[in-house]
Amino acid sequence: MVYAAEYERVARRNNSLSSTGRTLVFAYFFIVSFGIAGAFASLGAWLILPFAGLEMLGLYFAFQYIDRHAADFERIEITGDRVKVEWHDAGRATSQEFNRQWARVVADSGGRLALRSHGREVEIGRHMNVEQRLTLARELGSKLHA
Repeated sequence: MVYAAEYERVARRNNSLSSTGRTLVFAYFFIVSFGIAGAFASLGAWLILPFAGLEMLGLYFAFQYIDRHAADFERIEITGDRVKVEWHDAGRATSQEFNRQWARVVADSGGRLALRSHGREVEIGRHMNVEQRLTLARELGSKLHA
């Protein structure tokens, strides 16, 4: 028998640029950087070309990292007497389940939020700001023991 979730919250990364947008931004920076480097190289400062190449290589790897993590998310679901926390990080899925009656929400002064039960603790709200984590802590606290 499948139960409908009583509570579900999904947190995703803030991706202000799509994959196509990142490609266009990279192309723009590539053209501008090598255009400037080419102009200086034509004036005799040829040593600027390898540095422009290193700069673009660093930007390429940064954009690859962003693309790899663009679809990351975290889901918290309360169904019956179970609390399930599920993470998708760079294509890998991980989940933890807790007994609803024993699970406790733990928030510290640094803004870290976690679920704890029977010696196990998992951090939640990684894709949220501090204000959103505090709201989540209040919601989860009331839903866990309702």
